Amino acid sequence: MGHTFLVLMASVITLTACSGSDTGSTSTNANGPEKTTLKVGILPIPDAAPIQIAIDKGFFKEEGLSIDLSIEEGAAKALPKVAGGTLDVTLANYVSAFSIQQAGLGKFKIIADSFQAAPDTFVIMVAKDSPIKTPADLAGKKIAVNTLNNIGTLAVTQTLKVSGVTVNPSQFVPMPLPDMAAALKNGTVDAAWMAEPFISINQKQGAQKLVDSMAGPTADFPVAGWGVSEDFYNKNPKTVAAFQRAVAKAQQLASTDRKVVEAALPKYSKIDAATAAVITLGKYPTTLNEGRLQRVADLMTELGYLKGHFDVKPLIAAPSTAG
Repeated sequence: MGHTFLVLMASVITLTACSGSDTGSTSTNANGPEKTTLKVGILPIPDAAPIQIAIDKGFFKEEGLSIDLSIEEGAAKALPKVAGGTLDVTLANYVSAFSIQQAGLGKFKIIADSFQAAPDTFVIMVAKDSPIKTPADLAGKKIAVNTLNNIGTLAVTQTLKVSGVTVNPSQFVPMPLPDMAAALKNGTVDAAWMAEPFISINQKQGAQKLVDSMAGPTADFPVAGWGVSEDFYNKNPKTVAAFQRAVAKAQQLASTDRKVVEAALPKYSKIDAATAAVITLGKYPTTLNEGRLQRVADLMTELGYLKGHFDVKPLIAAPSTAG
């Protein structure tokens, strides 16, 4: 983990040095948000659906906000951009957020929950003709993940631990989710940790599910939420509150109406309507719960991702109804 954090530290320093000016518009309305145009990092996966729903339904517009979406590879790369100011908000998996925070590579606030795992939403897959038949067969094998030291590596490590396999961090091969299918076929990796829609797409092309990485100890695991830097949070309280209100409305819709999620997916990802209708979706929590997120930190400590007890409470910025 040390090498990855050094890379992230370099990214934070570089971004901080080149981000002296505010990239978004500021409000001329004293009662409105301090910043009206937000650069928001997302991943092209179902986790980010509420942000598109809020755009489509006009929830951000109602709050005086304009959203500029930026497709990111993962929170491990997006969070340094938030720390440096080139992103205002990002979808962040909690594993990366807590790791970077404890390492002193940035100070963040989680301002809204977004996604929780459900059965078969994050699985370990192997090629059609792979000799790997059980999780135990992955001992010493190369496993693709979208970024290092994130929810994927944690889920894989815990899943294989249940099968009696200790994962060496050197087994993980970081690559974008869309590249994993080819890597399985050509043998660059032996297995890949995938999220939807790549699970469904690659199953159609012959890849096989080896094991659900969100089962047993990781069942219903909190995956990701919306994060900002502590500095942004302190300087833009009305903007943060407006963002929270807009996302809360979208989160409520996503949690109760699958069709709304299906309609949103093709607009920010390569998930077409037919695929959106059949993929397995996780859950969209409607509250930001300290107890749920502490569960993530505690498992991270157990597996060595964090040193000692990590209290998530200081990172949580409860949604406000203040205008």
